[in-house]
Amino acid sequence: MADLKKLAEELVGLTLLEAAELKNILKDEYGIEPAAGAVAVAAAPGAGDGGSGEEQTEFDVILVSAGDKKINVIKEVRAITGLGLKEAKELVEAGGKAVKEAAGKAEAEDIKKKLEEAGAKVELK
Repeated sequence: MADLKKLAEELVGLTLLEAAELKNILKDEYGIEPAAGAVAVAAAPGAGDGGSGEEQTEFDVILVSAGDKKINVIKEVRAITGLGLKEAKELVEAGGKAVKEAAGKAEAEDIKKKLEEAGAKVELK
């Protein structure tokens, strides 16, 4: 049987180009279509090594803290996410959670601005 630990180490060490090539081989030769995230996860550790210089296009809006005006922040979170009062309150009180994931740059900046105006501390990742 194959050495699975060695295989795992090789998969984690793939570059983006190698991961894309692996995806094509699995699809074309074996009829296996991996989930889109699987190739991205496998390629992530090697992604920084290439220094591709690509600009980030999707951002996660992370609510770091609600600040002093928690009620205003809860109202904004409800407006942005469409969550109910209880769910929005839990998200705000938990802190460090994403209010919106994979938002475009303009949308992420707009959400950040609204939450900061409500009194929250926000990060874009």
